[in-house]
Amino acid sequence: MDGASVEILPVLPMRAQVVFPDATVSFDVGRDLSLAALENAGEHDSRIFITKQRVEAEDPDPSALCEVGTVAVLRQTVRIANRTRITVEGLYRARAREFRKRDGYFYALTEPFPPEHGDAAEEDATFRVARDIVREMRVGAGNEETEALLSVQDPDVFVNLTAQRSGIKDILKQRILEEPTVGGRLRMLAECLSAESEIVNLERKIAAEVRKSVDKSQKEYFLREQLKAIHAELGDDADTGDKLREQILAKHLPAEVEEKALFELSRMDRMPASSPEYTVSRNYLDWVLDLPWTEQTEDTESLKEVEKMLEEDHYGLEKIKERVVEYLAVLKLTGTLKAPILCLVGPPGVGKTSIARSVARALGRKFVRMSLGGLKDEAEIRGHRRTYIGSMPGRILYEMKNAGSINPVFLLDEVDKISSDLRGDPSSALLEVLDPEQNHTFRDRYLEVAYDLSKVMFIATANTLDTIPMPLRDRMEIIELAGYTPQEKEEIARRYLVPKKRAECGLSEEQIRFTKGAIGAAIEGYTMEAGVRSLERVIGAVCRKAAVRIAEGTEEGPISVTKQNLETFLGARRFLREEGMLKKDEVGAATGLAWTAVGGTTLSIEVSAMQGKGEILLTGKLGDVMKESARAAISYIRSHAEEYGIDSAEFEKKDIHIHVPEGATPKDGPSAGITMATAILSAFTGKPVRRDVAMTGEITLRGKVLPIGGLKEKALAANRAGIRDVIIPEENKKDVEEIPPQIRKELHFICVSDVGEVFRSAMAGV
Repeated sequence: MDGASVEILPVLPMRAQVVFPDATVSFDVGRDLSLAALENAGEHDSRIFITKQRVEAEDPDPSALCEVGTVAVLRQTVRIANRTRITVEGLYRARAREFRKRDGYFYALTEPFPPEHGDAAEEDATFRVARDIVREMRVGAGNEETEALLSVQDPDVFVNLTAQRSGIKDILKQRILEEPTVGGRLRMLAECLSAESEIVNLERKIAAEVRKSVDKSQKEYFLREQLKAIHAELGDDADTGDKLREQILAKHLPAEVEEKALFELSRMDRMPASSPEYTVSRNYLDWVLDLPWTEQTEDTESLKEVEKMLEEDHYGLEKIKERVVEYLAVLKLTGTLKAPILCLVGPPGVGKTSIARSVARALGRKFVRMSLGGLKDEAEIRGHRRTYIGSMPGRILYEMKNAGSINPVFLLDEVDKISSDLRGDPSSALLEVLDPEQNHTFRDRYLEVAYDLSKVMFIATANTLDTIPMPLRDRMEIIELAGYTPQEKEEIARRYLVPKKRAECGLSEEQIRFTKGAIGAAIEGYTMEAGVRSLERVIGAVCRKAAVRIAEGTEEGPISVTKQNLETFLGARRFLREEGMLKKDEVGAATGLAWTAVGGTTLSIEVSAMQGKGEILLTGKLGDVMKESARAAISYIRSHAEEYGIDSAEFEKKDIHIHVPEGATPKDGPSAGITMATAILSAFTGKPVRRDVAMTGEITLRGKVLPIGGLKEKALAANRAGIRDVIIPEENKKDVEEIPPQIRKELHFICVSDVGEVFRSAMAGV
């Protein structure tokens, strides 16, 4: 092209390829600016200026185009489906003086850029070195193509053809294209080919080493190992193992955990992806990375704010609120404190589960809940070993993963309903979890490393302590929640239940209103419980009835629910306040008080003395302890028969039948002892027992009255049943202070230490 003049040519920018003179190349064209340039190439004898982009932009600026490129002639254009494939032949190197854009494509003012020759001897020596490297590497698609390259005598043409057909990176090809001297171009080509030769030799070496341990079933593994070695040699960090390693190091894991994770990663890297062990290792690493190890939330700093939020969510429950505030106060002063492990014990419906959620909100912590009801498998707590198919961590770590922090409020719901079988005892597995001295190094069988649970605030709930093993109970701080008084229920309904059920039914305060009398009537006439679940259902039923009236258009509102019209919403009353009492003063019948898992309740005990042979019949599905109390009561009455005017021979002639109604319900415990003794004495003396007296206490053979538990629940049950006088053991006098003041005002407590005092208080003339 000597003597070629400066000319204006359309520009074809290339993102990933360099076209050299003397070479014929085919490639796809898809961008609008490239297609527009091809259309205008016809105006220039099908010639076009091909140059490389410095950046891979879809719509580059003129400054992003390299000045040195190749003037090529368009030999063929083929349209296939949605793409255009062209074939071009490079003519000569050219330099662009200026790039401009017109009608959606670039054009350039170009001038030839001919090669410069230097020292002939040096150029010839470099040419020979480059030819030897080409001969050794077999550059091209086959031997024939390599021989064709070696037959080229012009060193500049040799450089163009060899660079075009070799695997040299595009950025290096562009440097070769831009080099002005032939000798310089030959040296650059030789250097690039030497580096490429080393890579090829290394590839062959890797292939030879891997091939020794590879058979047909491991073909995929071979390819992966080969690719991995190439990535490592080229410094490519896109490999999965490298990404996992970066994540592990960035997680700032404890030293033991990080060492274990990196060891597992090294094992995984040596496995084929199709291997089951690969999946096991990958799942393990995913668990390590997903679990929180150092992430934690900040606790609420203001104690007043905590108290306010707890008060917003729950009425009453002063003990638990006080305990949470104490914990936060000490934490604020010391900066570090082992989280308490609380166990809330009380009847259903008193707010044990919801108070835990409220504590989490007040402290500003995450909240997770794990139901333990019916749990039988120890592996649910500690996880399965990884040798088992489908193994995974226990639910403790599963919930910690869901929490995303190491200091959540963790609710262990229904801890008293754990059972055990041949798969182990879950309650024993919980000993480590709930021990403040051990849970900082809790070891799940799946994870196999220590996990710190010491900052977790565990809150357990239970209906009764009887079924919780003593070692587990010893690790928890027990907070007993008794049932609510009617006044407390009214306040809870007004503050929380009515707004909640009203919103659920799509009603506003202007559409339905509950008077205080209506709520009180609902409590007394339609519920008989320690908690407020039934009350919530009753209020929901009223709201639904009101919603039907408003939706049908029979009433527009506001609907006022009062004590007088409550039955129009709920039907006839289900309970009467007096139904727990005897209908009249009766002989051989007495009212006792019992504690159950759902709260306190009244217990009618009937005794019948009839002609027989002195046998004792006990009915009503009584437990062993209760049967023993009955026998102790009979023994006391028999031993003091003369004192109460009873002929001792009567016990030989009469059978004694003791029955506790609601025979389908299991009953047990010693606290019905004085009630049975009173009913037995009444049956033999014919003196009636007062209907408005209830009693509770254990009896001994000497007639002593021993203390009992659950006095608050029993007092609430007596109040619900309309009882006036409650006989309790003298040693329980101190527990009266725990009973709400309004209940103490309505009940008269008679403290006794001897069963004779019981008889005098319950029966006239004894």
